Amino acid sequence: MENKMNRKISLASRPAGVPTLDNFEIADAEMPQPQAGEILIRTLYLSVDPYMRGRMNDRKSYIPPFALNEVITGGVVGEVVESRADAFQPGDIVTGQLGWQLYSVAQAAAIRKVDPALAPVTTALGVLGMPGLTAYFGLLDIGQPVAGETVVVSGAAGAVGTLVCQIARIKGCRVVAIAGSDEKNRYLTNELGVDAVVNYKTSTDLNAALREACPGGVDVYFDNVGGDISDGVTVLIRHGARIVICGQISLYNLEEQDVGLRVQPYLLVNSALMRGFIVTDYAARSAEGIGQLGQWLAEGRVKYAENIVEGFENTPQAFLGLFSGENLGKQLVKVAD
Repeated sequence: MENKMNRKISLASRPAGVPTLDNFEIADAEMPQPQAGEILIRTLYLSVDPYMRGRMNDRKSYIPPFALNEVITGGVVGEVVESRADAFQPGDIVTGQLGWQLYSVAQAAAIRKVDPALAPVTTALGVLGMPGLTAYFGLLDIGQPVAGETVVVSGAAGAVGTLVCQIARIKGCRVVAIAGSDEKNRYLTNELGVDAVVNYKTSTDLNAALREACPGGVDVYFDNVGGDISDGVTVLIRHGARIVICGQISLYNLEEQDVGLRVQPYLLVNSALMRGFIVTDYAARSAEGIGQLGQWLAEGRVKYAENIVEGFENTPQAFLGLFSGENLGKQLVKVAD
């Protein structure tokens, strides 16, 4: 092995409000040793994702919180350097939920191979991974878009949002994208072909901007952000609308309970549906989603954007960038070649 040193990033303290670099600790760690049925993996790329903010709080959610002074875990693409499992050989490229560390040991059953010949390996953490499956099943299974309908996507320039916009267009819908910069909205318009954009940071009257972008109302709302943006979209829903609750990034760092619109009257009078989901709800169908997304990718019907930060030590900074809207597309950290 070319490097006998392991390093890890742990959660040093629980954030109050917006996380800071002080909440993380980077330290040397013991080199893990694989046992029977396990493989040793060298990290190539790490994924940083908004949902991780919720795991930094010590409260019950759909996934257990990170433990203090323990390595943070998330999506990783890596290379097998030692295998004690028949299904994997040194040199295999793999992905799984692993630690923010240079080297990890994992059970073979918890890891899947990545074929570098199909697409760049980073896509296993984006369009052909968790964000892609989130967009695919959230929009198609819950949103059920029909050609000609208006689909509104908040957080539209993120890893999930960019894919929701494109899948909605593939299904023949009119797509309205909400993002926080003119640069992002130009990408959404020129590269992804959305029909209308709203910049929530520069709109002097957000509700008026949303009304102008959705003159016929909203049939499907894919909600990645919550808060005032979602209140503004909810009042525009049409009869039979579907609201897909994927994320609430505008609320993750609040220290007090957020109080906003009462949505129930809008759901009631419009016979509308609002449903939250977690991508693991669809774990049994992941091959279906990856297969279809891979086909669209090969056909050029789906594009993807990546924002790659170089250097393991910069992982916390890359994570913090999610909450100031620095990333266009999937936020990744390149750890090694």
